[in-house]
Amino acid sequence: MIRLLRRLLIGKPLHNQEMSHEKLTNWKALAIFSSDALSSVAYGPEQIMLILVAIPGVLAYGYLGWISLAILLLLAIVTISYVQVAKANPGGGGSYSVAIANLGEMPALIAAASLFADYTLTVAVSISSGTDAIVSAFPSLAQHTVPIDLFVLFFILMLINLRGVRESATTFVLPTYAFIFGIIALILAGGYQTLTGQAPVIPAVSLQKEWSSGVLFLILRAFASGCSSMTGVEAISNGVTMFKNPEVHNAKVTTYWMSSILGLMFIGIAFLIMHLHIMPLEDVTALSQLAQKIFGRNYLYFYIQITTMLVLYLAANTAFNGLPPLLSILARDGYMPRYLGVRGERLSFSNGIVLLSVVAGLLIIAFSGNTEHLISLYAIGVFLSFTIAQTGMVVYWRKQGVSAVNPHVIINAVGAIVTGIVVLIIGISKFFFGAWIILLFIPAMIYVFKKIKSHYNDMAEQLHLPLGEMDPSITTEIHAGKNIVVVPISSPTSVVAQTLKYAKSIGDNVIAVHIATDQAIGQKVQEKWMCWNPGIELKTLYSPYRLVVQPLIDYISELAKEKGPDDYITILIPEFETKKWWHRLLHNQTGWVLRTLLILNKNVIVSTIPYHLRK
Repeated sequence: MIRLLRRLLIGKPLHNQEMSHEKLTNWKALAIFSSDALSSVAYGPEQIMLILVAIPGVLAYGYLGWISLAILLLLAIVTISYVQVAKANPGGGGSYSVAIANLGEMPALIAAASLFADYTLTVAVSISSGTDAIVSAFPSLAQHTVPIDLFVLFFILMLINLRGVRESATTFVLPTYAFIFGIIALILAGGYQTLTGQAPVIPAVSLQKEWSSGVLFLILRAFASGCSSMTGVEAISNGVTMFKNPEVHNAKVTTYWMSSILGLMFIGIAFLIMHLHIMPLEDVTALSQLAQKIFGRNYLYFYIQITTMLVLYLAANTAFNGLPPLLSILARDGYMPRYLGVRGERLSFSNGIVLLSVVAGLLIIAFSGNTEHLISLYAIGVFLSFTIAQTGMVVYWRKQGVSAVNPHVIINAVGAIVTGIVVLIIGISKFFFGAWIILLFIPAMIYVFKKIKSHYNDMAEQLHLPLGEMDPSITTEIHAGKNIVVVPISSPTSVVAQTLKYAKSIGDNVIAVHIATDQAIGQKVQEKWMCWNPGIELKTLYSPYRLVVQPLIDYISELAKEKGPDDYITILIPEFETKKWWHRLLHNQTGWVLRTLLILNKNVIVSTIPYHLRK
C-alpha cells in the first residue's frame, strides 16, 4: 500500500541512463530558474514604496524612481558577472565553486551559508507573497494564510520536485509565461493610459521629497528592501549542468533573457506605482491596486492576481532547483552529510529537496507567513554571495593572465565593490529589523560545515586501509581468534531455539544468559532448560534488585576483560516480529534498550535475530 502510494505521488524510478532526458531546454529552464527573479516584481517595487512612506510627515516618495534606476543598474552589473561565473564553472555551484577554487575555504563556506539562507528564505517569502496575492482578491482567506502556505509547500512544491526536474519544469512553464504575459500587458496598458490620459506622467505628489540624515537612512533601507528583486539572478550559475548541450552557452543566453525581462517588468511596475501614486492598503498589494486601477475589477484583474499567486508560489521552485545541487557539491566536498549528494529514484536530489522544505516550513511558522517580516531577513545572504562570487572572478581572471584593465576584470571588480557596499547598506539599515538573525546564522552554518568536514576527515583517517603500500603478490594474513557468543534469554521458546541455532553456526563457544529477579523463577527456567537440553550452557545471574539490563552489561564487561586481543564477543538478542504494527508496542522493549546500550560498547558485536509471528 505504501509503495503504491509512493509510486502514485512520486512516480516510477528512473534509470541512470535517463539522466540526459532530464536536461532542460532554454525556454523550460527560463521558467524554472527565473520564476524567483521575475516574480519579485510583485513585491520588490512595493517594498521600496512601503519604506519610503513608513514615517508620517516625511516626504520621501519622490526617491522611488531614483532607487529603482539604481537597482536596475546593479542588476545589469550582477547579470554580466554571473554569465562569467557560469562560463568559469561549467560544473555548477555558483558562488561556492568560484570561491573554493580562487579564494579558499572560508570565503567559500561564507558563500555556501549565505546561499543556504537565501534559498530557504526564497521559498518562505515566495509562498507567503503568493498567499498575499490571493488574499488581496479574496480577503476572507486572511485568517488561513499559514495553513495555505504549508499546504502549497509540502503537498504541491515538494511533491512535484520529488517527481524530477523534467516534470517540475513542465508543470511550471505555463504559469511563469502566463505571469510574464500578464505583467507586460499591465505595463503596456498602463503606459497607454499614461500617454493618452489627462493626468501628468508623474504627478507632483509622487515627486515630493526632502533631504535630511533621517531621509538618507530611509532611502538606504528602501534600496535594501528593493534589492530583494534581484534574488534568484544567481540561480542559473548554480545549475549549469541541468541545461542541454551546449550547457554553458544555453545558461548564458537564458541568464540574459531572464535579466532583460526582469529589468523591463521591474522598472515598468515602479513607474506605474509613481504614476498612480499607489499607497499602502491593508491586505491589498500594490500590484493588486495597479491592476484594479488600470483594468478595473474584471477578469483581467483576476487574471493578474491568479497568475501572480501561481508564479510567486512557483518562484520557490528556483530554490528547489538551486539549493539541492549546491548541497550535493558541499556533500561531495565533505561539508554536508553524504546522503545529500545522492540522487533519488527520480534522479533529483530528493534529500536536499526534503531538507529545504522542512527549513522553509519552520520559517513560515516562526514568522506566521508575514512577507514583510521575512523580507527583512532577505537579500543580505544573496548579496554577500554576489560579492564573494565577483571577487573570486577577479582572482580567476588574474590567474588566467588577464590584464587588470581588461573589461572582464573591471566589470567583476566594480560588481564586487558595489555589491559589497550593498551588503553593508542592508546589514546596517536592516540590522534591527531582522538582519541580525542572518548575521548570526551564517557563522553558525560555517561552524556546522567545518564540524561535519572534521568528522569525515577523522573517520577517513581511522578507516583508511593503505592499499597503495601493499604488495598484491603477497596474501595479507587476517588472524581471527575465537568468537564468544552470548544469547540473553528470559525462557526457553521457539525464538530462543532459532537464535541458538544461528549462534552455533557462527561460533563454538555459546553461552545462554538468564537474568533471574527471584530464586523461584530462576530455578524454574533452569529446570526447563535441563529438560530441553540443547547442549549449551545456561548461565543464571540473580538480580535481587530486579534490574535486568545492568547485570547483563556487567557480565559482558567481565567477559571482555578476559578475552584475547583477537577474540570477539557477539551478543545475539532473540526478538519476535509481530504481524501487526501495533502489537510491537506490547513487546521487545527490553531488547530494544539492551541493543541501544550494548551497541555503544566498543568491545562487542550486537545483532538481533528476528522470529516472525504468523498471527
